[in-house]
Amino acid sequence: MERSGRSAHIEEAVIPGMEVPLWEQMLSPGNLSGALRRVEANRGAPGADQMTTAELRPWLREHWSEVREALDAGGYRPLPVRRVVIPKPGGGQRLLGVPSCLDRLIQQAIAQVLTPIFDPEFSGSSFGFRPGRSAHQAVKVARRCIEDGLKWVVDVDLERFFDLVQFDVLMARVARKVTDRKVLKLIRAYLEAGVMVDGIVSATVEGTPQGSPLSPILSNIMLDDLDRELWARGHRFVRYADDVRVFVRSKRAAHRVLDSVTDVVERRLKLKVNQEKSSVRHAREATLLGFGFYFSRSGVKIRVDPKALKRLKDRLRELTSRRWSVSMPCRIDKLNKYTTGWMAYFALADLSHRLRELDKWLHRRMRQIRWKEWKRYSARRRNLRQLGIPDRSAREWAASSKGYWRIAGSAVLQRALPGDHWDDLGLRTLSYTWHRLKQTA
Repeated sequence: MERSGRSAHIEEAVIPGMEVPLWEQMLSPGNLSGALRRVEANRGAPGADQMTTAELRPWLREHWSEVREALDAGGYRPLPVRRVVIPKPGGGQRLLGVPSCLDRLIQQAIAQVLTPIFDPEFSGSSFGFRPGRSAHQAVKVARRCIEDGLKWVVDVDLERFFDLVQFDVLMARVARKVTDRKVLKLIRAYLEAGVMVDGIVSATVEGTPQGSPLSPILSNIMLDDLDRELWARGHRFVRYADDVRVFVRSKRAAHRVLDSVTDVVERRLKLKVNQEKSSVRHAREATLLGFGFYFSRSGVKIRVDPKALKRLKDRLRELTSRRWSVSMPCRIDKLNKYTTGWMAYFALADLSHRLRELDKWLHRRMRQIRWKEWKRYSARRRNLRQLGIPDRSAREWAASSKGYWRIAGSAVLQRALPGDHWDDLGLRTLSYTWHRLKQTA
């Protein structure tokens, strides 16, 4: 990538301490290099142009000078995002926008220069998509609020937040701290880039594409006014992106807060509160980011939302389906990766008793798979004998016409394929993974 006869490779470093305009900071080699590494690490599906993240770096070496010239001249036009619809865990659909890899790179570069401008002044009660902050911190703060006697929780559901943000309202908030017109124009171009559905491009007049590198910082900029209003009124609250919880002492106060927050959101931010999904609940019934709370003699404890446990079980059911024809090592690898990720997120909660039950259920699912793999009478009898089952019992069970689930729960198969058998094959139990993560947390 050459520009004006000089090397303009993204991999070059920027000179430390240089005072440069925001536009130049955004397009500096150092900032672009970091953005490129982030895009490559996140991978993701191709956008409207079908370019993959693996193809991006070679493409940039050949074409970056042209892109940079178009950006500087104000003639760069982002491609429309490719619309992807995914089901929500609780029902309904979530609309995601997948930008092209090049646009992801530029958006990531913009986000990286906007973050140090806006993030330091964001509320301490905002935790979503911010450096050094996490969902676990949000849940711990929520527990502290409940421990302090704020046992009524106002759940404010922002209806289709990412789809309904008005461009003028959002850009006015960005322009409070960003005066570089070229940067503002480029952000606006991304908001108005349009959406491609089945090859047809539609214009966008509101919303910020959920799934783009810019949407997290833009959502926090948009909702910072709500944070400031709640803080000014003396409320204790937690916000993670568009997930808002306010903690108060009484049910009556909670209903008043819900009404006042709705007024701020709809009048000032020009957004909409979903009245059906917004609620006032006692802390023992409230949830936040997949977690819930319960009261014990030693204080407020964190539990896993039953809906999250159901999703865990549903996914394990898919990974242990007898209809999924895959080798046992491959299946165990998929199971271990999924359960490790799930446990890493939910290690904050008390799960030990529930996980022991799930381990028994998972081992029974695995025994079903093994029984189907053996298929024939001769293979079942032979394998049972090799696993220490007496010949008479082996013959009897090999000839059994009972269903897979019933046989998987039988004493004979539990003896032939105990927990140690799956341990030796490398399957990590949920209990083991959870305890190991708790020890290292």
